[in-house]
Amino acid sequence: MNAPDRFELFLLGDGEKKITEQVFTGMANTSDFILKKEDHTLGNLLSEYLKQAPHVLMAGYKIAHPNVAEVLLRVQTDGTITPREALIDVCKQLVATLGQLGREFQKEFAFRQIADQGDQANNNNNPGL
Repeated sequence: MNAPDRFELFLLGDGEKKITEQVFTGMANTSDFILKKEDHTLGNLLSEYLKQAPHVLMAGYKIAHPNVAEVLLRVQTDGTITPREALIDVCKQLVATLGQLGREFQKEFAFRQIADQGDQANNNNNPGL
């Protein structure tokens, strides 16, 4: 009815930026990042990894409304690095970690296929089992 088309939930419009930064003047070394066309999946992941980063004092996110695919991520650092640098470092770390996870998954999947082929060959050679 009044729900947006599904593609509008993940495709950026012309001239629309994925991430925008707004310095939060209420706290020192704090910025709000607005992530367009995202939801709890990325918001929670980034916020949890940011909390583990060495120079991050606080990180949290919120979704303003369930029908609006937009995440507000607030990051405060100790001043050694900027909130933007903290977010970039965490994103690089996540890309590396998820890349490693993908490689491990593909390797295990290939081993499983080989094992399944061996099981099928044994069943064909021993039909009475």
